[in-house]
Amino acid sequence: MRRWHRTRRALNYANLSTPLGLLVARLGRARLTAGPDGLLLAHGYRIPFPVAGAFTVGNVVLTRHGEGYLTGALLRHEARHASQYAACAGLPMLPLYVAAAAVSLLLCGNPASWNVFERLAVLEDGGYRRTPPWWSRSPRTGP
Repeated sequence: MRRWHRTRRALNYANLSTPLGLLVARLGRARLTAGPDGLLLAHGYRIPFPVAGAFTVGNVVLTRHGEGYLTGALLRHEARHASQYAACAGLPMLPLYVAAAAVSLLLCGNPASWNVFERLAVLEDGGYRRTPPWWSRSPRTGP
């Protein structure tokens, strides 16, 4: 494991985001396994919120899907979110993310396209598509 991954893991434990992620995984009755780069993968998450193929809290990547779903570009996208938790000092990431999603929703009608956190995590790796802001669309172009 690289030095940055060890540092991220330590920061996300210390800033309480990974302990919160472990609690969310437990409440959602997910199965935890060790993932690459200090991540913890939680498969079989059963709570219907949030509506996403996967989401990250600290170093814990959660999904409703079974093992084998969190691979490739999607896992790299979620790993970038884990780094964002470290950069945001942990739990402040949650209200900051919600605010960024609200801004994106106002600008283009979806919570990801103009969300700074999703853009920095590479939208396309997370399965999102870029939607132009409402003021730059032609009348025939939808969201």
